Amino acid sequence: MKDKVLRKLNILADAAKYDVSCSSSGSSRASKGGLGNAKSAGICHSFTEDGRCISLLKILYTNHCIYDCAYCVNRRSNDRPRATFTPAELAELTVSFYRRNFIEGLFLSSGVLRNPDYTMEQLNTVVRKLRNEHRFNGYVHMKSIPGADPLLVREAGLLADRLSVNIEIPSELQLKRLAPEKDFASVYDPMNLISREMLASKEERRKYRNAPRFVPAGQSTQLIVGASPDKDYSILKLASGFYDEQKIKRVYYSGFMPVNEYDNRLPVLTAPPLRRENRLYQADWLMRFYHFRYDEILDEQHPDLEPSIDPKLAYALRNPHLYPVDLNKATHEEILRVPGIGVRSAKIIVANRRFGKITMTHLKRMGVALNRAKYFILCGELLTGTKTLYPEQIRRRLAGKKDMAGKQLSLFEAAGTDLNQDKPSSLING
Repeated sequence: MKDKVLRKLNILADAAKYDVSCSSSGSSRASKGGLGNAKSAGICHSFTEDGRCISLLKILYTNHCIYDCAYCVNRRSNDRPRATFTPAELAELTVSFYRRNFIEGLFLSSGVLRNPDYTMEQLNTVVRKLRNEHRFNGYVHMKSIPGADPLLVREAGLLADRLSVNIEIPSELQLKRLAPEKDFASVYDPMNLISREMLASKEERRKYRNAPRFVPAGQSTQLIVGASPDKDYSILKLASGFYDEQKIKRVYYSGFMPVNEYDNRLPVLTAPPLRRENRLYQADWLMRFYHFRYDEILDEQHPDLEPSIDPKLAYALRNPHLYPVDLNKATHEEILRVPGIGVRSAKIIVANRRFGKITMTHLKRMGVALNRAKYFILCGELLTGTKTLYPEQIRRRLAGKKDMAGKQLSLFEAAGTDLNQDKPSSLING
């Protein structure tokens, strides 16, 4: 590898580590004799201890940026090494790494160089070279630059497997304070465009099997947690709207890293708020797979997630009138809301009670976390549930369990509430 390209790689790969909104599967781009494929079987899922996907070449096209966002390490006022690839260099680098089996795909982001349209065109050129010149059929996740021309965004959607537009700060008021040159419209416009094009593509493919696919792995976004005083309730409300209206595939929550300590607009932190990030991922999991609404998890009287217990347990303790749940009579939705019972276990319980009463022995075999669930259920030999204990007594018993403060969270700890029981493939697929 040329020294010039190696220097750019060191600078731009390091600069990309602050972006967590990447996932390496969820697409099925067919291979036609070229390199790689984007099917789940062709992607090697590997994760660092803190939950970041490392199976992709995660890199910036450039860390030059015309914006001066307070929370960004690449802001234009920072004095740091800068570099910019050429499209040919980055395409050749990706193929070279793929041939050596270092990576299975590409996560491509960028600072904004000159203007959004110019930057978006450069990113499109990189992926166009990969697809057309190198015949690379592997997974590509690409950033859509806010403010870029819709035609460029449409082209990106036909080239990449997934697009993401980062909203970063949960409220527009705080975004204008920390990034005065940005606004919500520049983020929502491409999000809505991508959503519409995805629906149009699905309709077209119903009529014409060979119609081109538009971002087959969907779109995602990232929210920075802790850079602004926004409450968890506001964050979950915003994320819920993305899932319902823009049909976002995944919202990523990134604990704010204090990279610009000199800026007095930012909070004084010594480390990213990983515990809060963890709880937000758990709450997000409840919305996506457990049929919780954001205003059931939190409300204006309880605007922040509790650090000592997970959101599902907190919900159960705030609503003791809903428990205990009789596992032999309750609906699937009611069983899903029992702490310690995951998605897979709930399905097994409903399926198996046709053949006889569910007992504690059955629950152990199903993988239910009985250390939590026993306080909220009725089944077989367990006939009392929470009626014998007050919520605060249960809280003291469960909050005193193994505390994970101060340690890096694994992917499954950071993403789900009952993931030691159920680890659905949808977590890996993003």
